[in-house]
Amino acid sequence: MESTKRNQIVEGVIWKQLLLFFFPIVLGTFFQQFYNTIDAVVVGRFVGTNALAAVGGSAGQIQNLVIGFFTGLTSGASVIVSQFLGSRDQERVNEGIHTIYAFSILGSLIVMILGLWLSPTILEMMNTPAELMAESILYLRIYFAGIFFIFIYNSGSSILRALGDSKRPLYYLIICSGINIILDLVMVMIFHMGVAGVAVATLAAQAVSSLLVTRALMKSTHLCHFSIKKIRFHKQMLRAQLGIGLPGGLQSTMYNLSNIIVQAALNIFGTSTAAAWAAYGKMDAIFWMISGSFGIAITTFVGQNYGAGKIHRVHKSVLVCTAMDIAASIGMTLILFIFRVPLFRIFTTDAAVVQIGVDMLEVIAPCYTIFVFIEILSGALRGMSDVLIPMLMTMFGVCLLRIAWIIFIVPLNPTISWTIMNYPVTWIFTAILFIVYYLYRIRRMKK
Repeated sequence: MESTKRNQIVEGVIWKQLLLFFFPIVLGTFFQQFYNTIDAVVVGRFVGTNALAAVGGSAGQIQNLVIGFFTGLTSGASVIVSQFLGSRDQERVNEGIHTIYAFSILGSLIVMILGLWLSPTILEMMNTPAELMAESILYLRIYFAGIFFIFIYNSGSSILRALGDSKRPLYYLIICSGINIILDLVMVMIFHMGVAGVAVATLAAQAVSSLLVTRALMKSTHLCHFSIKKIRFHKQMLRAQLGIGLPGGLQSTMYNLSNIIVQAALNIFGTSTAAAWAAYGKMDAIFWMISGSFGIAITTFVGQNYGAGKIHRVHKSVLVCTAMDIAASIGMTLILFIFRVPLFRIFTTDAAVVQIGVDMLEVIAPCYTIFVFIEILSGALRGMSDVLIPMLMTMFGVCLLRIAWIIFIVPLNPTISWTIMNYPVTWIFTAILFIVYYLYRIRRMKK
C-alpha cells in the first residue's frame, strides 16, 4: 500500500526512475516508428522506388510537420498536468485532461479540412518530382482524412505519461504495430493497392490505438477521472496550456519547416535522391526516437519535481538524463556506420539509391551527440514552463540559419552533401545557445 502513495518520480533514485520511465516511452516510440518504417519497406520492396519516395519524401515531411506541431502543443499542455499532479491538485488535473481532448477534437477537424484542400499545392511548392505527385497526393489525403485518430492517440498517450504511466501507451503501440504490418502486407500484396494500401493500413492501426488510450484514461483512478461527457474547454486551463504548448508546437514546426526546405532542395536532384533521403529518414528516425524519448522523460520528470519544489532534483535529473542520451547516441552512430549498406538494402535494391543514402548517413550521423543538448535542455526548460526563450533560440539557431544555408551557401557548391551539411552546422550553434541559457536559468532558480 505504501508504494501506491509515494510518487517515485519526485522521491525515487533519479537514474533508475528515468530509465523506468524512458524504456516504455522509447519502446512505444519504436513501435510507432516501426509501422511507419514498414510502410516504406513494403512499398519500396514490392511497389518500387517511386512509391518509396512518395511515402517517405515530401509527403513524409508534411506528416512530420503536422504531427510535430500538435505533439508540441499537447506535450506542453501535459506539462501543466504534470505540475498539478506534483502538487496533487486533482481538480486542475482533470480540467487539464478534458481541455486537451477538446482541443484535439477541434484541431483535428481544422487540420483535416486544410490538409485535404492544400496537399497538392504544398507538394508543388516542395519541388516534388512530377512522377511522384499523384501517389504523394493520394497518400497525404488518406492520411489527413484520418488525422482525428492520430491527434487523439498523441493526446491520450501524452496525458498518461504526464500521470507517470508510460507502460500502457507501449502496450497499445505493440498491438497496433502488429495490426499495421498485417494490413500493409494484405493491402499491397493481396489487394495490390500500393501507396493507398499502406495509408489505409496506418489509418486503421491509429484508430485502434486512439480507442485503447482513451479507454485507459476512462478507467484511470490516479487523480484522474476522465469522462467523454465532460470533454470541454476550461478557459483558464486552455490559456495556461497554450502558454506552454504553443511555443513548444512552434518550436517543433520550425524544425520540420526547415526539414521541408531541405527536402525541397534535395528534390531538385531527382527521384533517386528523394528515395535515398526517405530511406535514410527511417534510419535517422531511430536516433530521434531514442533522444526524443529521453526528452519526453525529462519533461515529465522536471515538471513533477518542479511542481513539488525540488529544484536540486530538477538539475541533477537533467545531468543524469543528458549523460544517458549521449551514451545512447554514440551507440546509435556506431550501429548505423557498421550496418549502413545492409540497412539501406532493406528499403531498396537500387544500387544508386543505396550509395546516395550511405553518403548522406556519413555526413549527418557523426553529429548526433551534439543534438542531445538541444533535446534534453529544451525538454527540461519546458518542464519548468520556460518555453518562449527556447522557441526563439530554435527559431534563430535552427530555422533561420538553416534557411540561410540553403539560400546563400548551397549555391556556392550545389551538391547533396553540401545541402545536408546544414544539419551539423545548425546543431552546433543551437546547442551552444541552449547550454548557456540553461546554466543561466538554473543558477537563477537556485538563488
